[in-house]
Amino acid sequence: MHSLLSRGNSVLAYTLSVLVTLTFACFLSTILVDYRTGTEMKTLKIEVKNLPEYGVILWDKIILRGENANLRLKNMRTKYYFWDDGNGLRGNKNVTLTLSYNIIPNVGRLPIVGAIGSHTFSFPSEYTR
Repeated sequence: MHSLLSRGNSVLAYTLSVLVTLTFACFLSTILVDYRTGTEMKTLKIEVKNLPEYGVILWDKIILRGENANLRLKNMRTKYYFWDDGNGLRGNKNVTLTLSYNIIPNVGRLPIVGAIGSHTFSFPSEYTR
């Protein structure tokens, strides 16, 4: 006869095997999904300030599952401004904005997805006071 501990071990091993199989099936169902989407960006007022700041992200937002993921933002100011810490932005004629985002999966890799499309503009030759 099998002991209670031996039967519990068998049930636990079987349950974990089924869970691993289902987790792997979930991973396989999302590995080849293309999450890229089109984007359109425009700039209206461009300012550059000369202060020491090292952040490079202009705007961020967390969208939870079930929320509307279509962002239609007009007349929005950036959350983080351009700060010129080395005098390299002033007068720069080739600045490109792109949109990148993470999709947090239930299981598997954490992809950084780049949206299709970008926006190129130039910075003014004088600092904003």
